[in-house]
Amino acid sequence: MTGKNATPVTVIGLGSMGRALAEAFIKGGHPTTVWNRTAAKAVPLIAMGAEHAEAIEDAVAASSLVITCLTTFDDTRLALRPAVASLRGQSLVTLNSGSPADARETAAWAIGHGARFLAGAVKNVPSAIGAPGTLLYYSGDKTVFEEFETTLKVLGGDTVHLGDESDLAALYEMAVGAMLLPALVGFFQGAAAVQARGLEAASMVRFAGKWLDMIKSLLPIYANEIDSGDYTNAASSVNLFLAGAAHDADLAKETNVDTTWLAPLHDLVRRAAEAGHGEHNISALTEVLRKPA
Repeated sequence: MTGKNATPVTVIGLGSMGRALAEAFIKGGHPTTVWNRTAAKAVPLIAMGAEHAEAIEDAVAASSLVITCLTTFDDTRLALRPAVASLRGQSLVTLNSGSPADARETAAWAIGHGARFLAGAVKNVPSAIGAPGTLLYYSGDKTVFEEFETTLKVLGGDTVHLGDESDLAALYEMAVGAMLLPALVGFFQGAAAVQARGLEAASMVRFAGKWLDMIKSLLPIYANEIDSGDYTNAASSVNLFLAGAAHDADLAKETNVDTTWLAPLHDLVRRAAEAGHGEHNISALTEVLRKPA
């Protein structure tokens, strides 16, 4: 994409993800302005053809599409505070972590300063930016998404608008992201266990991948059970998981691996059984996770 069809873009925040975003826009032929509090981080991007704005006010004013990639919504608002006058009429897209409440606050703040607002989330690592299967989702002003959809797809081919509510991207980022740490710690525990036998962690990668594929195949089933509230088709019952807790204790003794991180999960399974879900499918844990209104 070159010439009159190329949308000018500003990228604010040049950490590992921000640099990947800017590189994708540059490679896609978009005139790209970059800004970072530590200006040295812009040097490799300047070599690729990016324009570097010394002041954030100039960065925001340089492009009608302004992408921020900072750590939190608070960081985003703080960084943009000197540039609020330049925000008027611009389309602001935030790609950072934070709660739905943070997203709503930032949307109100941006709109209050005359900007059009879209919150987004990158559901992959920096090295995947630009790939056809990389998922990014957005929420907020749909007219912004529709106007810049082609430009935003430079960052990843699986690009979705969730709805006009500004907090939906943050909600889904946290809802889906909740799976990450437990899955990773489970792998790390397994790696420590096989190493205790003198084996390499790499030896379990293929099997762990197959296990994750199996879990992925179950997600639609579990989602249907949760949405319907019917957990009676118990292919993997709560009681089965409850019995498995003893095996975790045995593994800890044999391998000298700390499995105490599992204690709250075992407690959740126990509470589900005590609540009458013992013979229900494991997806019934959702009912225990819900707090009374």
